[in-house]
Amino acid sequence: MKKRNDLSTSGFLKLLFGFFTLAFLVTAVILPDRGQMFDGLWRIISQTAKVSTNYFDYGGYAGAFLNAALVCLICTALYFLPGAKATGTSVIAFLLTAGFTFWGINVLNIWFGFLGVLLYCLVKGVRPGSQVNAMLFTSGLAPLISDLLLRYPNADAVGFSWTGLALAVGVGLVIGFFLPAGLANAKNFHQGYSIYSAAVPIGLTAFFLNAFLYKVLGGTLPGGATTDLEVASWNVCNVFCFVVFGLCIAAALLMGCKPRDYWALLKDAGYGTDFPQQYGSAAALMNVGVFGLFIVLYYNLIGATFNAVTFGCIFCMLSTCCSGSHPGNVWPIMVGYVAASFLCKWLAVGDYAQMINAQPIVVGLCFANGLSPISGKYGWPFGILAGMLHFCLVTSVPNLHGGFCLYNGGFTAAFVCVLLVPVLEHFLPARKQQLQTKAGK
Repeated sequence: MKKRNDLSTSGFLKLLFGFFTLAFLVTAVILPDRGQMFDGLWRIISQTAKVSTNYFDYGGYAGAFLNAALVCLICTALYFLPGAKATGTSVIAFLLTAGFTFWGINVLNIWFGFLGVLLYCLVKGVRPGSQVNAMLFTSGLAPLISDLLLRYPNADAVGFSWTGLALAVGVGLVIGFFLPAGLANAKNFHQGYSIYSAAVPIGLTAFFLNAFLYKVLGGTLPGGATTDLEVASWNVCNVFCFVVFGLCIAAALLMGCKPRDYWALLKDAGYGTDFPQQYGSAAALMNVGVFGLFIVLYYNLIGATFNAVTFGCIFCMLSTCCSGSHPGNVWPIMVGYVAASFLCKWLAVGDYAQMINAQPIVVGLCFANGLSPISGKYGWPFGILAGMLHFCLVTSVPNLHGGFCLYNGGFTAAFVCVLLVPVLEHFLPARKQQLQTKAGK
């Protein structure tokens, strides 16, 4: 164990990525429908992937976990390229990608954005290893790639074609080539108060491509998800999560994590931080386990349906576990969502479809936790307010990007920051000065 403690932060995080990859693979081969997992994987690859597509319905449980394992294996391998270094941002990129392998990303549609980033590296003369995070973030538009491959410009899927392949390559090159520049400047949009910075350039790119492909050129915009969201399993999702997150907690204790170490992390505001660097790998791993169980228990408490979308949301929400989010600054966001749901139901004048366990709201929360720096910096009442604002906006933002942006909730979080943070800074100038003084120390 001493050798494991001597690992660099990057080495530790690569091991963590490998652990999740192995967990997905082992689960795929022990599930009862494992005999159909390759057929299921093909069905996942050969169908459109618009939000929210339930891969438990498309590919079965084993097929969905196999898809997750293969994509995670590719992502983990990329972090071993020369010049690649895993950081807290890498955890966001990896776990977001892992979460969406259950409802939007597959082993085929990830490659086209990768090609765009490789083109960027060639033009700029930089090592591909230095842009692995950007490669993974391009998968935020993977559903658009599948749509171009299989359907565009028709109303219904027609299957693979050379025209679709050419379109997917061209759009993938555009996405990947311009994304690194967008990532470098994304924090200017929300002043660092949204942890999901990558959602800004991805969301804006989706907005442009949706307008160009489906408005200007006249392509037929597809409807909602074509899969049955009722295909779900409480047992598969909960047993997997309790085992995996329990192992994380046990490993953190074996690595020497003390209660005071994790308590110090829980008091962190979550603004511009990297938990493994600041508190050590053991405390960061403890947060992976505790925060993961915290998310699972919340979804159980509100009565969410444990389909592949909900299951993927757990990992999407967990992705910020090393970059600022923990139970101490996320609970106000959750309370804000619950409060907004009941308040809006009371105010609604027609049929109400946004109960706290409705699928769009379950999905929305998985990115609302990116606003945890507001909760940590300005206090829990403003965290609740941020959660309520996110609740009100999250189901309307897909109109901008046509439902192709997997990072819709993160894109919404950036808009919440634009609305809320200037108001907080204006009316709480003393608090702002306090924060600046503390940051200077």
